[in-house]
Amino acid sequence: MSTYIKNFLKFQPLLSELVARDVKIKYRRSVLGVLWTLLNPLCMMVILSVVFSNIFKFDIENFPLYVLSGQVVFNFFNDATTSSMTSIINNAALLKKVYVPKYLFVLARVFSSFINLMASYTALLLVMVAVRAELYWTVFLSFIPLLLVVVFSMGIGMLLAALTVRFRDIMHLYSVFTTGLMYLTPVIYPMSMLPGKIRMIVLLNPLTNYLEMFRDLIFNNTLPSAGALALGVAEGLAAMALGLYVFYKNQDEFILNI
Repeated sequence: MSTYIKNFLKFQPLLSELVARDVKIKYRRSVLGVLWTLLNPLCMMVILSVVFSNIFKFDIENFPLYVLSGQVVFNFFNDATTSSMTSIINNAALLKKVYVPKYLFVLARVFSSFINLMASYTALLLVMVAVRAELYWTVFLSFIPLLLVVVFSMGIGMLLAALTVRFRDIMHLYSVFTTGLMYLTPVIYPMSMLPGKIRMIVLLNPLTNYLEMFRDLIFNNTLPSAGALALGVAEGLAAMALGLYVFYKNQDEFILNI
């Protein structure tokens, strides 16, 4: 274990450079640049709020905030895992020239997505202040479900990065999967509207638990139950363990397949 820690510390400057590179590339030649991390969720919030609050008549107080909070969690997971999926393939030229711990490329993608997550979270708080929504003390604990989502996303990112090197079809199928996953996550609808069987399916989605904990802390002044917190930790650690296992089992063959 100490060897892995020393190796990570040795390449930490490289990790910082990779994160900075990913952020710069994402917003290169963009007029507004990083401001899009604030504007994008706000624009989507307005569109989704107009459509769903008026057409489907969802009876939710501060529905725009409800939608924006769902976007904060789901968009991070989607961005982190989607970018992690191609992190090894996109850095094939570097991997073939010098030795670099391969997991650094996945970490860099997740950390760059985490920067966007913090910007989106800031946008959520600013909107809450602008609409004079009540800010409870539990807001300070909302980082707990966010950190659990980061761990969960990192594990799934490791898994996808390893599998995509061998099975390129995953790149084309994953966007279909995440579209379906969004509708199985209560981003734009309340859990109360779901019938029994559909509700059970949605509850099996780990993102649902993270999102419900996040919303309870932000809007309801409610601490997550011990069961919900334990489940969130277990799901995050399970995803990380599976991702690391598959990644390390296959990393020696990455060079041959990229």
